[in-house]
Amino acid sequence: MGFFTRDIKTMDDLFVHTLRDMYYAENQITKALPTMISKASDAELKAGFKKHLEETKTQIGRLEQVFKLHGVEVSGVSCPAIDGIIAEADTVAGEVADNAVLDAALIAAAQAVEHYEIGRYGTLIAWAKQLGRDDCASLLMKNLDEEKATDAKLSTLAESRLNRRAA
Repeated sequence: MGFFTRDIKTMDDLFVHTLRDMYYAENQITKALPTMISKASDAELKAGFKKHLEETKTQIGRLEQVFKLHGVEVSGVSCPAIDGIIAEADTVAGEVADNAVLDAALIAAAQAVEHYEIGRYGTLIAWAKQLGRDDCASLLMKNLDEEKATDAKLSTLAESRLNRRAA
């Protein structure tokens, strides 16, 4: 099902498609984070990535709850956006030899992922409410709050010392 195809006819179809997009994205992120953890040289960054990996697994569980509450099959749909963000991060990280610069690059890549997720979760929450699914919206809000907190922690870490170290 493409994003703007005939398969999406209703707001409910759009909600389910985007939910599947996020389910795929979160699962891809759980595959990418171990590499980011292994490449990070800063102990606080490494610990932050480890924590976010565990949060992401919890977020996947919440998405599965939303699928069940909404009465649809748990499944993902290919998300070229997250695939591209992860591929770009792999390319950039593979080209950086200096550990300090690599840590700055890893934060930038992680924030690109976070910003994608923040946008998608915000949209899903608005649509869930429009569909009268406050139960789904509250679960999705927990994921959104965690994504925003992770983004803020990454910004603080970058701005407080890692970007200066890389410069």
